Amino acid sequence: MIATAHLRLARPTRDLPAVRRFYTEGLGLDVLFHKEGELVMVGAPGAAWHLELVAGGTPTPADEDLLVLYLDGPVDEALVERLVAAGGRRVSQGEYWDRWGVTVADPDGYRLVLSTRAWSN
Repeated sequence: MIATAHLRLARPTRDLPAVRRFYTEGLGLDVLFHKEGELVMVGAPGAAWHLELVAGGTPTPADEDLLVLYLDGPVDEALVERLVAAGGRRVSQGEYWDRWGVTVADPDGYRLVLSTRAWSN
């Protein structure tokens, strides 16, 4: 049952329009649902996960608070440039993740890792 469950990751944000822009214009996710001024859910249609961004909270990201996307190939530098242009900031995530991908902090400071590795169980 758990292996087939869908996943929603909810995060508070101080600036809903800014994080929405980061994940949609920067990362390319679709808006799956929104309630104006309160929340927005972003994801890829048909995926078993989505990210819920909730306005009015107090983000408290830690350096190890990561959202990792396993790309199974090189990270497109144009994607990284779009993420930065959409309000992100490229950061170092330490020796392991710097070797195996690129890390970009969203406008609230939560870290998105674009990993060149493939997912394995």
